[in-house]
Amino acid sequence: MRESINPDIIKSINFFSEFKEWYYKIIKDFNFDEQKDKLGRDLLLNILLDSQNYENFHQNLENIKNIIQKNKFITIFGCGPSLEKTFDKISQNSKDKFPINQLIIAIDGAAVFLDEKGIKSNLIFTDLDGFLPEKFSYFRKLSNYIVIHAHGDNVDILKKISNEVKIANNIIGTTQVEPKSIILNPGGFTDGDRVLYFLKNFIRPNQKIFFIGMDFGEVVGRYSKPEYSENQKAKPIKLKKLQYAEKLLEWIIKKLKNEIYFINSKISSNYVQIISIKQYLNFFSAL
Repeated sequence: MRESINPDIIKSINFFSEFKEWYYKIIKDFNFDEQKDKLGRDLLLNILLDSQNYENFHQNLENIKNIIQKNKFITIFGCGPSLEKTFDKISQNSKDKFPINQLIIAIDGAAVFLDEKGIKSNLIFTDLDGFLPEKFSYFRKLSNYIVIHAHGDNVDILKKISNEVKIANNIIGTTQVEPKSIILNPGGFTDGDRVLYFLKNFIRPNQKIFFIGMDFGEVVGRYSKPEYSENQKAKPIKLKKLQYAEKLLEWIIKKLKNEIYFINSKISSNYVQIISIKQYLNFFSAL
């Protein structure tokens, strides 16, 4: 028997009423189609309704909450051009391959990079363009949970992975438009900023959050797309998305009580602390 959906849980996570002014500004600026975003949302919802994810919805959220709150530190990996060098320098100066006594979150294709380095992503946030659809099964089994974001441009990919999602029990779905049933809208626009919007519902005030590979310049990291073999110059639309991501991160950071650090990033904000690799490792040496 399927459990009923607790509206209080949904209400505590959904942020669309507060965020929709941003959303409508974004779709106007990019000429996006709201109806296509709704189509993506409804497709993902129908897939999840046929899966164990529906039956396990409340338990999944409780598990995610426990995973997020378990460790004092959270490191979020983006696909920016600084990702590889930053990781390598941290590894060279760390007693371990990488400080693993923390929560590891991958943004989309960063999961591919971390897997190549032998690091498990506890959570993956993706709109499915950072790795090939045929790799979805692998990463779904590798991580504790995958948060899939549905929008108007990834409907075809959602169809390709639908059978794999239906047999899964560790998927959470998000949308850009009005949330519906178990499809949530925690706020955010790109995978990179959406992570923090999702985390805001679960993190404890004393947890410290670090971002690696979060760059907002004119170069896109090669792990952003599976077809990239090297870093790429950002196209105008990508550059505009990055500019929005930077603004949206600042907007939500101002609402949080946590200490949030960007490592080797060029983000320009009075609300963000930029730290060196040495400073990052000093947090873990005290454990």
